[in-house]
Amino acid sequence: MEAEGADGAPGGAEAALSCFSFNQDCTSLAVGTKAGYKLFSLSSVEQLDHVHGSNDTPDVYIVERLFSSSLVVVVSHAKPRQMNVYHFKKGTEICNYSYSGNILSIRLNRQRLLVCLEESIYIHNIKDMKLLKTILDIPANPTGLCALSINHSNSYVAYPGSLTTGEIVLYDGHSLKAVCTIAAHEGTLAAIAFNSSGSRLASASEKGTVIRVFSVPDGQKLYEFRRGVKRYVTISSLAFSMDSQFLCASSNTETVHIFKLEHLANSRPEEPSTWTGYVGKMFLAASNYLPTQVSDMMNQDRAFATGRLGFSGHRNICTLATIQKLPRLLVASSSGHLYVYNLDPQDGGDCVLIKTHSLLGSGTSEENKENDLRPPLPQSYAATVARPSASAASTVPGYSEDGGALRGEVIPEHEFATGPVCLDDENEFPPITSCRGDQQDKAAPS
Repeated sequence: MEAEGADGAPGGAEAALSCFSFNQDCTSLAVGTKAGYKLFSLSSVEQLDHVHGSNDTPDVYIVERLFSSSLVVVVSHAKPRQMNVYHFKKGTEICNYSYSGNILSIRLNRQRLLVCLEESIYIHNIKDMKLLKTILDIPANPTGLCALSINHSNSYVAYPGSLTTGEIVLYDGHSLKAVCTIAAHEGTLAAIAFNSSGSRLASASEKGTVIRVFSVPDGQKLYEFRRGVKRYVTISSLAFSMDSQFLCASSNTETVHIFKLEHLANSRPEEPSTWTGYVGKMFLAASNYLPTQVSDMMNQDRAFATGRLGFSGHRNICTLATIQKLPRLLVASSSGHLYVYNLDPQDGGDCVLIKTHSLLGSGTSEENKENDLRPPLPQSYAATVARPSASAASTVPGYSEDGGALRGEVIPEHEFATGPVCLDDENEFPPITSCRGDQQDKAAPS
């Protein structure tokens, strides 16, 4: 759910965003500009809260926030080989690392931090930033395409396995072992995304006509959706809803497609009782023996819902989120706007645009509004990611009820991966005042 490199925008290049990304549970939006970066909360439809902004690092082209915490990772064009990790609430740098090449993308969950270069991927333990693994000699990946499951109990990683075909390598970021290779598409990959549990993986090729969903970790194809047949497009983002019922895809066209992932029964389907049912079953059986192009056409489903954009050509990303207890389609554009649509989860159809927010102004900042009400901030990086929070647990599975509204909140203890992590022992994860390092020759290569 990230876009890098701004396209031209109305009002000149200076008005465009250089990058933008939704956080892991779609409760926050981070944007980078020539001046610096900004963080917004997505807890309300009508109001876009400006959580934090910094102009200390200009020309930002990667900015990623860890859920709704105070941790943000930034990379700038001034130092494209250096990753900086900040505690924005305290206004301090936690650490920085330098790499052997330009950083193309960064992915986070509560256990792992991934740094993707063109021909290597670095896997860090996010609690102490120790480098655990370096995956070397991967096929050239000039766009830094990769995905990390936000489920810290598996921390699956996906990245292209070929420069010429749509092969996906699935890697277990928890056990640090390769899992399998998925032959997803004939053409080169354009987008990949995990669902919230890490049990599904969606992919699209550069042609952009077919989107497939695979089971994880066995790599079996579960769904196949056709975005369109009239023209090839560039898929810019794929995103599951947090409950994995829907999958949205945006491109360089004026339409965002939303597909519904119907329930797959594990039991054997009942025998059809009508003539049309028998015919349908015959076609399904015949598809196993037909050429791929023909059987693909028979098995594909079209979009359940669509969102119409008032533009095309701008780089954009989309996501599906629950805001104020209703499902919404969100689209952020390099032109500097966030579009909010209502999604009808029952009937689908055309999504209704209900709000357009500008991401270029100062916004409504409530950064200091709750300062007097919040508990004392932890004094170390480990405590920041591990300290229990007093915030109420979500009543909707997979969703955060506060919508990221709490500024720089710490991560609840129950949301961390189990393991040899002593959340209350400061001696196990001492305060990190400087963890600067050169990652060119560290960690065990794969």
